[in-house]
Amino acid sequence: MSAEVKEKPVYAIAASVQLPNVSDSEFEASLTELRELAKTLGYTVVETFTQKRAGFDTTGYLGVGKREEIRCFANIDSGHEATDEDGEPHAPVPTRAPSTQKIEALFVDHEISPSQARNLEKETGCEVMDRTMVILEIFHRNARSRAAKAQVEIARLGYMAPRLREAAKLAGPQGRQRSGVGGRGAGESHTELDRRKIRDRIAELQLEIVAMEAERKTQRARRQERQGLASVALVGYTNAGKSTLMRALTGSEVLVANKLFATLDTTVRTLYPESVPRVLVSDTVGFIKNLPHGLVASFKSTLDEALDAGLLLHVIDASDPGFQRQLEVTDTVLAEIDADVLPRLRIFNKIDHVGDAAAQAEREAALREQYPGCVVMSARRPDDVARLHQRIVAFFQQDLVEAELFLPWTAQQLRGAIFASCQVLDERAEADGAHFRVRGEAAAIDSLRERLAQLP
Repeated sequence: MSAEVKEKPVYAIAASVQLPNVSDSEFEASLTELRELAKTLGYTVVETFTQKRAGFDTTGYLGVGKREEIRCFANIDSGHEATDEDGEPHAPVPTRAPSTQKIEALFVDHEISPSQARNLEKETGCEVMDRTMVILEIFHRNARSRAAKAQVEIARLGYMAPRLREAAKLAGPQGRQRSGVGGRGAGESHTELDRRKIRDRIAELQLEIVAMEAERKTQRARRQERQGLASVALVGYTNAGKSTLMRALTGSEVLVANKLFATLDTTVRTLYPESVPRVLVSDTVGFIKNLPHGLVASFKSTLDEALDAGLLLHVIDASDPGFQRQLEVTDTVLAEIDADVLPRLRIFNKIDHVGDAAAQAEREAALREQYPGCVVMSARRPDDVARLHQRIVAFFQQDLVEAELFLPWTAQQLRGAIFASCQVLDERAEADGAHFRVRGEAAAIDSLRERLAQLP
């Protein structure tokens, strides 16, 4: 039997500049997130380089000394003498032993310009990926539906457009000229042509998304009219455990992975065990700090299930020391898409990851005091999931009405419709038929009464 072949690890380093207005805890939390993003792409970050500066170095983001330190750690011979920002030579100052692994990439925890990336790559000898590029690449790999793929492409093209402009400036006033024959005009540069193609492609994709969105709205309206379903949307920071909770609430096999942005496309399932009214549960793309603005706009339609929901379940990782920052990010994004006015239930998930039983009890008490009415749970505990199920059903049953229905023995074909659309509280048989005491939505009960009134 052949041995299992394991993927060869790909090693990388991370780097970030701490600006004066960024606290140490916020800075470290963002760096931790960057390392998790790199892990999602398949990289193992073996070292992190940080620097406190009043601003980013305009040439290479990090200061020249830190760039040289990275080059020495990556064990790369740059082939040129190191110089400081004034062009004066200086000796490298290695502060740590060179890496024993081959370093393939350098992840930067900010969005940087093409010239900064190019100079940083040249001086460190590593492929450079800024935070925005990393997130775009993750979205590109994980998008599955036609709508998500179109949205990712728009965001990637939007990221490329300003970089083409900067490339044109660096190329000088002549640029790379294109002949007037077959072009838009005499002397149009390749860069200008590429930019025009990007604009045209973005416009084309936006029209496709509008058409797909109209189709999705029609499908949702038909589905809710046909089934009379209430809806719940899971929202929250990426990797907060939304997909695990989705699977627990619906009994479905949805993707569950300990990676950032494992879920990009909205998944919709029915709450299980089924209730009256039946409830749809949707999982949505996770939020993240410093999500590029283009992605917030492009992925707004993936959050439409949240906008249509009667109740939002805001899932928060209770085991993360920085959960407060993540909670605020989600609140901000929900406000940006006008979903902050919807009823919301805060779900502090992963409480089982908080130390021993005593530590869990202490954290739970603190959370309940700070967020009255919240749910503290683990999506992996059946009893916790059952209690949340009851909370969801109770929310949608608060506006239900009770009524009496009479079903003649000659019309038993409607019995299934009664049980499907209402909760039967009592059934009493008599000589000419059955009396039902039911609880359900007023519209569903009115519809049943109309059907019963039309019986011969």
